[in-house]
Amino acid sequence: MSNLAKLTSIDRRWIFLLIGLGTLIPVLLPIGFPVRVTAPVKQIYDKIETLGPNDVVVLSYDYGPTTGAENDPMTDAILRHCFSHDVKVIALALYPLGGLTSLTASIDRITAEFPDLEYGVDYVNLGYKDGGQATMKLLAEDFSGAFPNDTHGTPLSNLPLMQQVKGARNAQFAISVATGIFGEWWANLINAQYGLPIAVGCTAVSAPKYYAYLEAGQMLGLIGGLKGASEYEQLVKDNYPNTREAYANPMLQTASKGMDVQTIDHLIIIAFIVIGNLAYFADRRAKRA
Repeated sequence: MSNLAKLTSIDRRWIFLLIGLGTLIPVLLPIGFPVRVTAPVKQIYDKIETLGPNDVVVLSYDYGPTTGAENDPMTDAILRHCFSHDVKVIALALYPLGGLTSLTASIDRITAEFPDLEYGVDYVNLGYKDGGQATMKLLAEDFSGAFPNDTHGTPLSNLPLMQQVKGARNAQFAISVATGIFGEWWANLINAQYGLPIAVGCTAVSAPKYYAYLEAGQMLGLIGGLKGASEYEQLVKDNYPNTREAYANPMLQTASKGMDVQTIDHLIIIAFIVIGNLAYFADRRAKRA
């Protein structure tokens, strides 16, 4: 039996071990593979860069823990960008688990890095509201119609930021970080009916359908999967030095570290595919001989 043929009979536990090491090592010791920023991601970054201190971004957490590995780095990077650029944020959730877990955890995590922020003035957490498209239509006209109180139970009329912006249509930009169909609703209802520029951050498997909205002009930009999140992270880290300490923390599961893991694991898988094919053809040639 040739050496290549012997590799085809290797104990699968060695493969599992290699994949495990390929996952663990880049998380603890980030490699930092270069990231090429694509146009759909750069367009979102550039839009926020055009906004001023009195401008408002609506950030909708339309996803839950099951897609958090891809979506959490997007919302974290967007929040860091907005707060570093002195742009105000109204955060809300139209997906049940988004309001219960992702939204509050993200807000608490990122605002801790910006101790000078004032709640109710620089950002607001409206929490979760059921109702899907009906709620979206309502909040476009008047936030208080959909969210009478914020997540702390404070009436919106008592929050300075909510006095500045009556409804989502009065904001300068809206971003839906979404799983499923929620991003499509923002494009069809909020952009198409009110002309508010919107962007979507989605899982990689959902990205292809959103390119249709992007090409049709119903979306300003798109963050697709972990790759898109790593691109946005790179833009924020390169242009806002105050965020580098957070992204340098090896215990934070950021998109850039996730892409390191994917790259290493994909290389391991490709290597075994190549070895398997070489062994197969070598064995077939030997039998013919």
